[in-house]
Amino acid sequence: MHYCTNRPWKFVMLLTLMNEICSRPHVASSLLVSHKCLIRNGSHYQNRKTVLAMSTISTAKGQSGNRSVKSSNTGGLRRLPVVKPYNEMVFTARREAKRDSAPDKKVANAKNRARKEATMRLDALTKSLCRPLRVTVDGYRRELRRLHPFEKVVADLTARAREKKDGFTLSNVLDDIHEARKEILLAGKDWVAKAKSAENARTAMQVMEEGEEALCETFAVLAGDSIDGLLELQKSLRTTPAVRLDTPAVVLVGSPNVGKSSIVRAISSATPEVNNYPFTTRGMTLGHVEIFWNNELGSVGRANFNSEDEENAPSIFAYSQKCQVMDSPGLLVREDFERNEMEALTLAAMQHLPTAVMYVMDLSGLAGDKCSSVDDQLLLRKQVRARFPRRPWIDVVSKIDLGVQEGAREKLMEVLGDTPFIELSIQEGVGVDELKQNVVKMLSEVRIVLDAMAASSQAEKR
Repeated sequence: MHYCTNRPWKFVMLLTLMNEICSRPHVASSLLVSHKCLIRNGSHYQNRKTVLAMSTISTAKGQSGNRSVKSSNTGGLRRLPVVKPYNEMVFTARREAKRDSAPDKKVANAKNRARKEATMRLDALTKSLCRPLRVTVDGYRRELRRLHPFEKVVADLTARAREKKDGFTLSNVLDDIHEARKEILLAGKDWVAKAKSAENARTAMQVMEEGEEALCETFAVLAGDSIDGLLELQKSLRTTPAVRLDTPAVVLVGSPNVGKSSIVRAISSATPEVNNYPFTTRGMTLGHVEIFWNNELGSVGRANFNSEDEENAPSIFAYSQKCQVMDSPGLLVREDFERNEMEALTLAAMQHLPTAVMYVMDLSGLAGDKCSSVDDQLLLRKQVRARFPRRPWIDVVSKIDLGVQEGAREKLMEVLGDTPFIELSIQEGVGVDELKQNVVKMLSEVRIVLDAMAASSQAEKR
């Protein structure tokens, strides 16, 4: 498929994008660029104001220039400090304390030598017990502040699901571990003072043994449960899929049971991935479209929708890139505070990732979910479009082989007006090629913004 070979307006778009970006080097949560240009809409050209807004993609790097640069991912959840079981922490602390507090043979007096050994042992044990607690708390708080906004949502949703299960919250457990560390420090100081004032060598050794046991017991009582809880949450957070920030994507949005997963499988790689999130058994299906880009900004030379053809990739193009086509969990018509974790994930993907939107509707009346009626789907479409008015967007009516409910087409036209839409039947192959063309078009639009952001980032580094 050949698309977008020579479009001078794209260079105008780049100049406008770069002027806007360079005037605001510290881009915060979104990029908003307005410009006048001629764009193609269906079979005719029209002059209109086009606005592209791609939220929180300022961290995308390495997109332009040298294509061998490592791809940018989120992955911040995988950088969270590794938490070990508390009994392993205790074992390590005791071993380090013993290693660092050998008897000082230079001290001739037995009582003084025993006192020194006991105080060194108890002080070293206290520090070895407190060190991993401090590293864990500081590391978690630091990395949570640095998370990409999408990952912040994922972390919040994961913690929220855990809280529903057993009342566990991440902020509370970090506070508990911090308080446990302070108590252990105070206890350690008390035991060190006892060792320093021991009446004789035997008493000093006895204080050392009792202090070691008491400190380890205090650690287990005050920090053990919190560490175990954090360990379980860590396993979930660190297995969260990393999302590519430098790769254009199209996210499919709509009510439940409208055929989004079938579309992903029909227009992308034959074996899509499934990204599983720890707060649900429902994953997000990810398909891939390999785009062969020309040197011209956003110009597509060819699109490969079949992964089996990758070995036959042509070498006449500047480079190729695997773009993503992402299914998302169904949305319902309701307020945000009523949404479940998967609905929140869908909205977060639209808000924080570099995506275009394919809104999918099933007007047959056979969607099967009581919340997926034709009226609900059209109302949801109005709400979502109003929330994300500047995203590249295409409307798709799926399952047309099942027919259209009486009056549904008229209702659709009332909502869409003159906005074009695609009628699609995966079963009969109707509209599939047209949909693929529109997917490639939207991916190229997202690519333009990503390239501009990457160029701005490289300019700042210089």
